[in-house]
Amino acid sequence: MGPQDHNARHRQGRSSDDPLDQISQEHLRQREVCAILDKLAALDRPDPDLAAGVLPHFDTLLARHVHDEEDDLFPLLRRRSDPGDDLNDTLDRLARSHSESLKLAVRVRGIVRSMADDSALPDADEAAALIGFAGHERRYLIVENAIVLPLARARLTDGDLRVLSARMQQRRTEHDTGGSNDDK
Repeated sequence: MGPQDHNARHRQGRSSDDPLDQISQEHLRQREVCAILDKLAALDRPDPDLAAGVLPHFDTLLARHVHDEEDDLFPLLRRRSDPGDDLNDTLDRLARSHSESLKLAVRVRGIVRSMADDSALPDADEAAALIGFAGHERRYLIVENAIVLPLARARLTDGDLRVLSARMQQRRTEHDTGGSNDDK
């Protein structure tokens, strides 16, 4: 079976368990979080429920997603990409963006936690931090959705996808059962 046959089979036979579809869905959720952060930054009345709704993103989901990509997807993609894909620089930039996101998320989580627990409104500096974080996330999500995921769909094998899926499932199971994982 040639690469074209393999890739055509991938495009036609994706299931809901497909790890690339799961990552794509997480990207949609991240964009929803960004929209909520923009709303939180513009509030003129406290909305603790809106703030509380995005806390899980900062408590576990963001770090887990970064690990899915950094520890598993990106290395698989580096192995499978063609030299003409010129992907290493892009993945290196995304890794730096992920690192920056995790650093920024600490402050943003604190702001959101205060908005949820204390019905606080953000001051101008905090509102700028919320908007800045949302913008940062959107910029790298564009690159991941436009470049990384399409190349992953074209290059990763069934075996690669099984490995990626198993690792992602393991990360979620360990978190759900309180076992050790990459998030802690």
